[in-house]
Amino acid sequence: MLNIRTDLALESTELYRETAKKEADGIEIETDEGESYTVTRIKIMDEIGSEQLGKPRGTYITIEVPGLKNTDQDLKDEISQLVAKEIKGLGKNHEETKTLIVGLGNWNITPDALGPKVVDRVLVTRQFFLAYKKDRDETVANVSAISPGVMGLTGIETGEIIKGIVEKTGPDLIIAIDALASRRMDRVSTTIQISDTGISPGSGVGNKRIGLTEDYLGVPVIAIGVPTVVDAATMVNDTMELIISSMKEQAQVGTDFYSMLERVAEEEKYQLIKEVLEPYMPNVLVTPKEIDILIDDLSIIIANGLNMALHPGIELKDVNRYIR
Repeated sequence: MLNIRTDLALESTELYRETAKKEADGIEIETDEGESYTVTRIKIMDEIGSEQLGKPRGTYITIEVPGLKNTDQDLKDEISQLVAKEIKGLGKNHEETKTLIVGLGNWNITPDALGPKVVDRVLVTRQFFLAYKKDRDETVANVSAISPGVMGLTGIETGEIIKGIVEKTGPDLIIAIDALASRRMDRVSTTIQISDTGISPGSGVGNKRIGLTEDYLGVPVIAIGVPTVVDAATMVNDTMELIISSMKEQAQVGTDFYSMLERVAEEEKYQLIKEVLEPYMPNVLVTPKEIDILIDDLSIIIANGLNMALHPGIELKDVNRYIR
């Protein structure tokens, strides 16, 4: 499979299909279509599927919402409910679950600020459970939250910070939110991925750190991510694909020109483009110009979805009370 930067299991599946000319083994795929969204659930069943897709075994849920770039309140509410439904569907939490929400990322860089902004908007309640010495409540669950920053700000691995918090506070579940990278511009800020496999902080910009996984932390980890960037080579590669596809539609099948286009389409253009671009703009990442508005909208959607998924007494009519 080509070394194209993507954190989305859906795109890894597409890349394998394009390069191997077949579906990956050891996976199950289920798709639901809504009026304004598409949900794709990919379950990697065994090590064969894991190796072919380059992803750990587990469940990956991708919610694609093209209208998120021009969203309104009704759409935000609809997708918040959908996020809550998919989180509950993973079966990792119940009324007595103690949950730690981790907002990964750098709050000083807008495309990387999704996690901290979500943490600003979730309803945290652990302090009340401690103050009143309660184990459960009919309305709210025991929820704590932290934005640990990035190693460049703190000098400490994010995984080390979270492991220390887990050892001191004893949560039953961790939910980590982070910005991701996509291979396609049309998925940037319009796609939400939810998985039960954990997450590697910094992976979206090719800077992997200690993974926040159940193996490392000792408790289940749900990861929620939104692609906010693509690298320049990926964008140029996809542009070339569109140009070649358009030219093939105009060319006559069987001609030398058509055969040449077929060969170009099959060659590993991405690596060539990357090698050409790197002397001039190495490691360049591209994000939409309206990313500040998009991050605000996405943080509200995810925070509201978390509030509804985790707290038994909170419904759609309640969630916007907690937006700050």
